[in-house]
Amino acid sequence: MAAAHQGNGKRLFLQYLRKASPSFFASAPCRHRHYKKKWAATAPRATNTRVALQIFDMNYGDQYGALWPSIRISLLSVQKYGALVNNFSDVQQVIQGLEDLNAVDFIQESQKVIEELDSTTEEDVSVPTSSPQIQTELSKTQAHHFPSVSPNIKCYTFPKGDISRFHQARPDIIGILGYYLLDAASVLPVLALDIQPGSIVLDLCAAPGGKMLALLQTGCCRELAANDLSVSRTGRLRNVLRSYLPKEIHNIVRVTSWDGRNWCDTETDTYDKVLVDVPCTNDRQSVLEEDNNIFTYARKGERQMLPMLQLQLLIAGVLAAKPGGEVVYSTCSLSELQNEYVVERAVELLNIQYSINVRVEDLSHFRRLFQNTFSFYPNCRLGELVLPHLTANFGPMYFCKLHRMN
Repeated sequence: MAAAHQGNGKRLFLQYLRKASPSFFASAPCRHRHYKKKWAATAPRATNTRVALQIFDMNYGDQYGALWPSIRISLLSVQKYGALVNNFSDVQQVIQGLEDLNAVDFIQESQKVIEELDSTTEEDVSVPTSSPQIQTELSKTQAHHFPSVSPNIKCYTFPKGDISRFHQARPDIIGILGYYLLDAASVLPVLALDIQPGSIVLDLCAAPGGKMLALLQTGCCRELAANDLSVSRTGRLRNVLRSYLPKEIHNIVRVTSWDGRNWCDTETDTYDKVLVDVPCTNDRQSVLEEDNNIFTYARKGERQMLPMLQLQLLIAGVLAAKPGGEVVYSTCSLSELQNEYVVERAVELLNIQYSINVRVEDLSHFRRLFQNTFSFYPNCRLGELVLPHLTANFGPMYFCKLHRMN
């Protein structure tokens, strides 16, 4: 009897618990078991921009040493822009408007440096050159004399330390925009390519279109092939053409959407000049913008394969060039793995697999010509690199010129 009564009591108590309101349990005292929270389940996931910055701190801190804090704060600060003048608009009116803002054409300013170098060379010619040291210095000075800079490209910037900003250009009476806003350092790879009259040119990774437009401003392209893998991005290229060029100029531009790595399947030994502005980690965008950030977890594999993609594109660009043609490789990354190492490996593989000899050109004169506008990294083994700096917050922009020998 006692056992049956005890069993009935348990059943009644369980039924009572089932019917009890949640407040019953809330008011009842209870002991909490202490446990260690799992970090992965409780901590918020780092943002894409934060991940990018952490990786840059780890890698670039070693690569750039004492320079990194200055580069870092500049990457996180407001970017500086240049205004690329559209030679197919009312140029004089556009230039007057930009100069009224106290902006200066940094390319025209470089001509003053060239004139100074010329006068220095003339003075040095009269100096006796029996000393080997003097002969060496003279050859260096003369080497600075020879490189040319396209006088047709005009790009206005505000002086160092001036953080003024340009307004967006407005269309003129025929609907053409007077200038294109871009990172002024983006013009340097085009200047390095040194387009000559009648050149057949390939822009292998052309979107969003700033460098393509700069190529056309030279007035020297007999034909220009502007390619990008993304169909939506080639749509942006066409929008740039419509907004900045009269229809008759469209005839010299061919816009395609092919995988640049396979360009040699259809065209080899064709182009006088090739620009290979490859996809990269896009360092400034990666620390500022969450959308479409290559440091998102889903794009980790893509990011790790970037140097291989860049290598394949550069090799394809060299194969597309004629023997004697020139190729400029560029990125907007600070990474040695995406810059010098890609160039070095491409030179090796072109020789081994294709028996093509490539010479890396000396671009050190760019540092001298444009030192009043940009902050250059002095220790590049190959090519040149514009570093972001608070007084001249352009870049990063790496560019290297290759000459196909055979």
